[in-house]
Amino acid sequence: MTVTQILFFLPRTTKTQSFSGIISLFSSLSEYTFRFKEGVNPLDFVEDNVLTPQPYKLFERLEFEYEALAEKKRKAPPPRPLPDASSEEGAVKKARVDDELGARLTMEESIKAINYGGRQKRSKRPKRRGRQKGTKNKPNREVAQKLGEATLYFAHGRYEEAISVLHQVVLQAPVTPDAYHTLGLAHDALGDKKRALGFYLLAAHLMPKDSSLWKMLVYWSIERGDIDQANYCLSKAITADPKDIQLRLHRASLYLELKDYKRAAESYDQIHQLSPENIEALKTSAKLYRRCGQLEHSIDILEDYLKCHRTKADLSVIDLLASTLMETNDHNKALHHIEHAREVCSLGKELPLNLTIKMGLCHVHLGNLDRAKAFFGALEGENAAHHIDLVTEVADSLMNLGHYDSALKYYQMLEGTAASDEGSLHLKIAHCYLSLKNRVQAILFFKKALNTLEDNIDARLTLASLLLEDSRVAEAILLLSPPSNLDHTVQHSEKSKPWWLHEKVKLKICHIYKEKGMLEEFVNAIYPLVRESLYCCETQKQKVKVKRRLKMRDLHERVKVLDNRGADNLFHGFRPVATNADLLKACRAKKMLQKKEEEKAKALAAGVEWQSDDDADDESLLQEHREAPLPNILKDEEHHLLIINLCKTLATLQRFSDALEIISLSLRLANNSLSADKKEELRILGAKLAYNITEPKHGFDYVKYIVQQHPYSIAAWNCYYKVISRLENRDTRHYKFLQFMQGKLKDCVPPILISAHQLTSGSHHQDAARKYLEAYKLLPESPLINLCVGTTLINLALGFRLQNKHQCLTQGLAFLYNNLRHCESSQEALYNIARAYHHVGLVTLAASYYEKVLAMCEKDHPMRNRPSESQDSENQRSGYCDLRREAAFNLHLIYKRSGAIDLARQVLKDHCTF
Repeated sequence: MTVTQILFFLPRTTKTQSFSGIISLFSSLSEYTFRFKEGVNPLDFVEDNVLTPQPYKLFERLEFEYEALAEKKRKAPPPRPLPDASSEEGAVKKARVDDELGARLTMEESIKAINYGGRQKRSKRPKRRGRQKGTKNKPNREVAQKLGEATLYFAHGRYEEAISVLHQVVLQAPVTPDAYHTLGLAHDALGDKKRALGFYLLAAHLMPKDSSLWKMLVYWSIERGDIDQANYCLSKAITADPKDIQLRLHRASLYLELKDYKRAAESYDQIHQLSPENIEALKTSAKLYRRCGQLEHSIDILEDYLKCHRTKADLSVIDLLASTLMETNDHNKALHHIEHAREVCSLGKELPLNLTIKMGLCHVHLGNLDRAKAFFGALEGENAAHHIDLVTEVADSLMNLGHYDSALKYYQMLEGTAASDEGSLHLKIAHCYLSLKNRVQAILFFKKALNTLEDNIDARLTLASLLLEDSRVAEAILLLSPPSNLDHTVQHSEKSKPWWLHEKVKLKICHIYKEKGMLEEFVNAIYPLVRESLYCCETQKQKVKVKRRLKMRDLHERVKVLDNRGADNLFHGFRPVATNADLLKACRAKKMLQKKEEEKAKALAAGVEWQSDDDADDESLLQEHREAPLPNILKDEEHHLLIINLCKTLATLQRFSDALEIISLSLRLANNSLSADKKEELRILGAKLAYNITEPKHGFDYVKYIVQQHPYSIAAWNCYYKVISRLENRDTRHYKFLQFMQGKLKDCVPPILISAHQLTSGSHHQDAARKYLEAYKLLPESPLINLCVGTTLINLALGFRLQNKHQCLTQGLAFLYNNLRHCESSQEALYNIARAYHHVGLVTLAASYYEKVLAMCEKDHPMRNRPSESQDSENQRSGYCDLRREAAFNLHLIYKRSGAIDLARQVLKDHCTF
């Protein structure tokens, strides 16, 4: 049986079989030691006060009873032979032997007296059935005799013999508390404090109602530094003596050290219930309940006190009650208590100044401003400098209630006083002037406040807004810009950042740049913040945050909470004096230590060198967590508008790649928080940027979205195809999307044409012809489809694997003539037929159609600039609608090949020179 089982499961019966394991305590107790200050007597404690030393009377009483009993039962000692008295040496020896024998006989006679002089006569009274009353825990005669014998040994200073006898007592009656108590006294007399404390604990658990013993154990535990054991013994002592105030004060102080304010408040409340005259305990309990947020309970206990002391109530209690009621906005009730105190409790005397001011504050909140001013008059004059807190409270209340003129009066009373905070005072005065619409004075006092409170963001932003209202833009920008001498500024801590890096300051100056048309400054100020914030959000979503691994020394430090008494303490199982959070951390640390020990054992068994976390690099174990400059960029509506304005401004400045990057990140990260209108606006903007950008691979999703929203729009498909046609490598997303749209929309021609165009560009003319013919079935009158079918069939006819080439060529020319018919014999249609004849070698027919093209004149249109070039009309080049130069060049090639060199030169001179 362990010591913990003995402590907490020790029964109150005399059954010795359940305490057979207790004998092992005496051998184990020798392994531990105690350390106490000199001069401490563990017997100097009584029930009334644990700190008042008084003599312990138990053993004097026992010695007196046993001596009297021995004197009554003592028999005459047997005669002893006397030594030879002829010599002087014999006489001296005889005297020494007589003294020792006398002392020994006195001790033996005392022990025999305890045994009642031998066997007693049996009583002739008839035995009664059942257990006699009051003998449940009474030791038997043999145990009582041994206890008396051990007590006499202890009284004569023979501690070892007393301990030996008490061991026999414990074997016969393990639940005898006197045996453990005497053992504790004996070991304490021998200087073995550790064993003494152990036996005292056993005795205390067998006598749980002995408060004096528990108090002594509390003091010994505190002396030893064992707070957990002291707390346990303190609880037992309070249970044994519930009316002891000092014990409850100790426990309340312990709760305060642990910051367990609720339990501390309950302890002080119990102290006040036991001692109603203890007003400080009542006020402390009310303050702690108020700190815990239990305002109603705080008010109840204070009002209960006032009900019992209607005429002699403490004014400090009324002050505290009034403050609590005013905090709950119950000013009418607070005013009632203060007026009752003035009428009854003060007996005609003036109330203290703080209660008078509270009466005025209650009248202000109740709307009686005139009556309140009469009470506030006590602060005028020299009293204002001596009661700065009261003046500030009055002014703050007046300002919060909208009485700015009156509040300004009291704030100005404090201006210039040494004990007042000038920065906060000037800021409050500035707010009063601002509420009174006195902009000049408000700006003046805001500047004064910022001289002291330069990190006050709200004051800086308010001052910037006032400067903007006065059209002082340069001053506002200078106010929000970082200081020029950053090297000489005060260094901020890691947790706090300087005011010029604050989110609100940066947003404010960006809005100023935007409203004043300073686009470059706007982009330079806000673009890095938005980009970094979006990347921080993306990193947090993609990567799992690695928790910091605690080092071994940190784990051992946390585990100390569970057992802070050292390895030499015999008694365990006391609840640690710590908060629940600390206990949880300690339990986790203990499990981690056990796991590390197992890993270390496995590593050593496998012959692998084990490295602890203390040797590892902290940088490799801790992933840096970057804080976003704009934390709410994905949540606030204001930030969403800022992103859209930034993207538009970047597009205006032709920074298409940067704008497209911001749009992509915003749509990917803030998909759930962005509204549908803003998503639509960003996607349309992204599609326009993808059309203008030189590498539009990031804009595919936006043009794809536009096409999905408007699947039958030719303009949307034109935008999509222009973006796709500039991709260097074919994107698989494009092919999958085209297949999806063709399967979903059977009657939609643009995806079929785009697919056929890309097959033609890859020289897959047979597949392209199949696609074009599918489109021709849907739109047979389209000039573009007829042109595409005709050119594809002609290209197919020029291949090597086709058998019926002439039929394919004839069909192709037929589609080209359909195109000519639908285009009403336009120059472009004639040129296409001529080019087809030229391509298949029918140069005679080709020459005739080239001449028809030369005979026609088409109006030229300006050519569009490339996306990377400027869109100014001055830089636009000439168009390509007039095909006479192309026709003349091709015709000169035919003439030149046929041998008509002069005719070829003349065609070039007439149509291809400027």
